[in-house]
Amino acid sequence: MGALDEPLKELVGDRTAKVLADGLKLRTVGDLLHHYPRRYVERGQLTSLDELEVDEHVTVLARIEKVTLIPFRGRKGDRLEVVVTDGRSRLSLVFFNQGWRQKDLRPGQQGLFAGKVGLFNRTRQLASPDYQLIDDEEGSSAAKQFAGRLIPVYPASAQMPSWKLALCVEMALTKHLADVGEPLPAELRAEHGLIPLPEALELIHRPHDQVERERAQNRLRWDEAFVLQVALAQRRAADSALPAVPRRPVPGGVLDAFDARLPFTLTDGQRKVCAEIFADLATEHPMHRLLQGEVGSGKTLVALRAMLAVVDTGGQAVLLAPTEVLAQQHHRSITEMMGDLAEAGMIGGSETGTRVALLTGSMGAAARRGALLDMASGKAGIAIGTHALIEDRVQFADLGLVVVDEQHRFGVEQRDALRAKGEQPPHLLVMTATPIPRTVAMTVFGDLETSVLDQLPSGRSPISTHVVPALEKPNFLVRAWERVREEVGKGHQAYVVCPRIGDEEEPAKGKRKRKEEPEEVGGADGEERRPPLAVVETAEKLAKGPLAGLRVEILHGRLAPEAKDDVMRRFAAGEVDVLVATTVIEVGVNVPNSTVMVIMDADRFGVSQLHQLRGRVGRGSAAGLCLLVSDMPAASAARARLDAVAGTLDGFALSRIDLEQRREGDVLGQAQSGVKSSLKVLSVLEDEEVIATARAEATRLVAADPALEAHPELRTALESLLDEDRAEYLEKG
Repeated sequence: MGALDEPLKELVGDRTAKVLADGLKLRTVGDLLHHYPRRYVERGQLTSLDELEVDEHVTVLARIEKVTLIPFRGRKGDRLEVVVTDGRSRLSLVFFNQGWRQKDLRPGQQGLFAGKVGLFNRTRQLASPDYQLIDDEEGSSAAKQFAGRLIPVYPASAQMPSWKLALCVEMALTKHLADVGEPLPAELRAEHGLIPLPEALELIHRPHDQVERERAQNRLRWDEAFVLQVALAQRRAADSALPAVPRRPVPGGVLDAFDARLPFTLTDGQRKVCAEIFADLATEHPMHRLLQGEVGSGKTLVALRAMLAVVDTGGQAVLLAPTEVLAQQHHRSITEMMGDLAEAGMIGGSETGTRVALLTGSMGAAARRGALLDMASGKAGIAIGTHALIEDRVQFADLGLVVVDEQHRFGVEQRDALRAKGEQPPHLLVMTATPIPRTVAMTVFGDLETSVLDQLPSGRSPISTHVVPALEKPNFLVRAWERVREEVGKGHQAYVVCPRIGDEEEPAKGKRKRKEEPEEVGGADGEERRPPLAVVETAEKLAKGPLAGLRVEILHGRLAPEAKDDVMRRFAAGEVDVLVATTVIEVGVNVPNSTVMVIMDADRFGVSQLHQLRGRVGRGSAAGLCLLVSDMPAASAARARLDAVAGTLDGFALSRIDLEQRREGDVLGQAQSGVKSSLKVLSVLEDEEVIATARAEATRLVAADPALEAHPELRTALESLLDEDRAEYLEKG
């Protein structure tokens, strides 16, 4: 066991070690050394007492003149008042409930005191200042050292405040800094001008100035980027070593028959991406490709052509969707696009076709048996479904390709279980309609090759988006409903989206809310907000009020599967004018006749989610309109988000905004937001150059030394980054 793996109890004692472990997940000396300050407080320049200005950060050299402990009246606690002087002026220091400091702070003692100047009872004071007591002969040199340094402020807990953490870190640096290894190859450090890791750790915790802090951060940023990219490069190398059945397109097969029937030509982007996918399918190792594209860019068509290419080789393809609504929509649209090519063996079916099976958890027993039999026998070349496809009883004759739609909605175990159904590892195509910045793709999806569809097919109409400030300008909301009626009057259809379903009971205490039931968020000034608007109540009010006389229906995830499918079929057939729904329609739903969407309480949705939602309109020849209804005031951050969505249709720009607001999350964890991050210094949004260079360097190193035998310190750093859960996540892909 290396020195940095030493349990903290050996360094700081059992009690402190338990607090560090329980509150901050710090268990070893290495954990503590890599627990970096989240910010620094400037002590300020050494200042004479008569030159102090309120709200400035200052450091003063003074002698203690008077110390007084004053108990609070009528309640527990006390206030320690210390008066210091530089011989010309006086300054008050105050410490609350810290009477024990009387042992340190005695009249006649000289010290350096640092803090922010405040004003109390028209008297300048420093509240709970940082200080260092010094001997007279030390005064001048100590003042320079003390005044010039930055005070680190650490991520802390109630039981372990920042100043105590600083003492623990100081102990670790003093005892173990010499034990720190060097994970980065020497030639890489030299080429990029990086300081040694021990020096970086000392400077990140003990910087004298901002220049030293930046030098340390630059080195540590490289460590995080490079070690992560080595992990991903190893994963890519391992994938390339696995065997897979090559799936080369066969002339005269179902793919050629399908292409001949297409009523339009592929975009240049679709042709390019299809070529990339077909090249991967033809190799003897599994394809691992991420297909990302703007809303409405034609990802489903690209995926279908890949699936048909696999069918032509005698294999089968699976499309895994996150919801029953989306699975049914995919099944409906794919069978419509294929026509009799999806009816092999049936009356009127094409001899060169195949079957397309649908499997969801709520299907009837007879339909389920038929789907399972078609998949096991190989009659169904394409299977579409939800998590039901993952069950043990589901078998395939020859699974060659797995397509995962909106992969971020699936757990690792679910994807892995489906891929394990092939005798040899099947090819994998991951699709997402959420545009991903290049740097995020290189980290979160760094073991996948990436294809991007950013060109909309011809015939797609532009979508105009507007914010409707319902409280400030109620007449705008009235006009919104008039616009819905006008679109319906032209023969079009509309969506109204609400954050909540509305038929649920109050969740029990401690019970987690369903995905379609968002948490309530505080108002602009922290006041309690009303509950989010709900589908059930909104639909009823609209049908009786501004949309009276129109055919209004509801759709949400808690409806019976038959009811959901019935509503979507009738909406697609034009038998429903207005569909009031939750975000169940967010992805994949394709009704070209829908031209307007009204999103209620739009501020309660994320930026990328709003972009996905509005992609449901403007899918035909008529222009699309998206109205973002909000009660939030014009100056609020929530309105700024809505203005950003209204201001651009560039999903990549919006995804950056979304990530900046949600935080980057743990790039190796299953959740992509709101969790403790393994990246402490590196920003996947801002450090594109470092990430791209680290990826290239890591790929070269792993190609030359796959097991990192010549780089034992790098191997150790990799093991530290990839704890058991993250290693399993990366292993399963």
